[in-house]
Amino acid sequence: MNAQRKSSLLWGVVGALAFLVLVQGYRLFVGPLGPGPLALGGVALLVGAVAGGLAHVLEPQINGRS
Repeated sequence: MNAQRKSSLLWGVVGALAFLVLVQGYRLFVGPLGPGPLALGGVALLVGAVAGGLAHVLEPQINGRS
């Protein structure tokens, strides 16, 4: 696995975990959310996939590589 792919996967994990932390903070301060844990897990996977995909596409532009 090359460095760019590993970096993208790690950014995806960071994005998914950040979403789950935000959900927990919301539940702590505001109250329970409507969707269940399965739906929130699916959204977390979607957020992680988007974050990893964007990291994969944008990393070469940010680092100045083509």
